[in-house]
Amino acid sequence: MPASWLFSTPCSKLNHQICRRRGDHRLIFSPVFLFSGNGKQMVTTGSASSTSNPNNNRGAFTTLKERVTFEKEIKKSKFIAIAGHIPDERSAQSFLSEVGDPRATHNCWAYKVGEQYRSNDDGEPSGTAGRPIHSAIASSGLDRIMVVVIRHFGGIKLGTGGLVRAYGGVAAECLRNAPTCLIKSKVRMGLEVPFELLGVLYHQLQSFQAEDIKQDYDTGKDGVTMVTFKVDFDRLQGLEEAIKANCSRDIVFYKH
Repeated sequence: MPASWLFSTPCSKLNHQICRRRGDHRLIFSPVFLFSGNGKQMVTTGSASSTSNPNNNRGAFTTLKERVTFEKEIKKSKFIAIAGHIPDERSAQSFLSEVGDPRATHNCWAYKVGEQYRSNDDGEPSGTAGRPIHSAIASSGLDRIMVVVIRHFGGIKLGTGGLVRAYGGVAAECLRNAPTCLIKSKVRMGLEVPFELLGVLYHQLQSFQAEDIKQDYDTGKDGVTMVTFKVDFDRLQGLEEAIKANCSRDIVFYKH
C-alpha cells in the first residue's frame, strides 16, 4: 500500500489502524500542530469558506510572525487596522478583547483559520466592513490570522462603496508588508531498531532535521531499542524511504 494512503486517511481511522503487509510494517502517524493564542460576545456574519489555503494540503501554512498595526485617516474618520496570528477559532474572541477599542464607533473584524472564516460589521451597513476585511485576508494568502479594523467616526459619511474601500483597503495595507513565517505541522513517530543500526538511523534523523529524539531500551526484545522523534510533515515520506534504503533489514514504524 503506498505511503500516500496514510496522508489521505482521516486521523480518526489512523488512530485505530496499523497497515501491514507480510513483514513489511508500514508507518502510522498522527499530525500534530505545534503552537503556543474576555470579553465581548462575537456575532458573526460569515460562514465556512469554500476556499482553502493550498499550503494546508501539505501540512504547512504561512501566517503572521507578529502583531501589526496600520492607521489611516479617510474623510476625517480614523481607521486603525490591527492584525495578528490566532492558532484556532476559539482564540479570536480573546484577540478581539485585547485589541478592540470600546470607545470607538465601530470595531469590525474578520478571521481565517484553515477553511473556516467569520466576519462582523459591528453596526456598519451589512457587507461593508467584515466582508472587505475578509477579502483582504484571503488575497494575502495568510492563514490563522485575524484583522480588527477600528473606526473613529469623523462626521462625514462615506457611503456604501466608500466603506467597502476604506475597510478593505486599510486591512490590505496592514497585511501587505507584515512580517510572516511558515509553520509546518509535526508528525510524532516511533520505530524499533536493532542496536547495530542506530548509527545509520541517527544519521538519517539528523539529515531530515528530526526533533525531540528519545530512546527507550525497555522494549522486551533483546538487542532492540525504541527511538521516538518528531519530523516535519513534508519530510516524513522522504525520511521513511531513506531509512528503508539504508538499513539492511525491515524497520517497524509506529504511531507514537
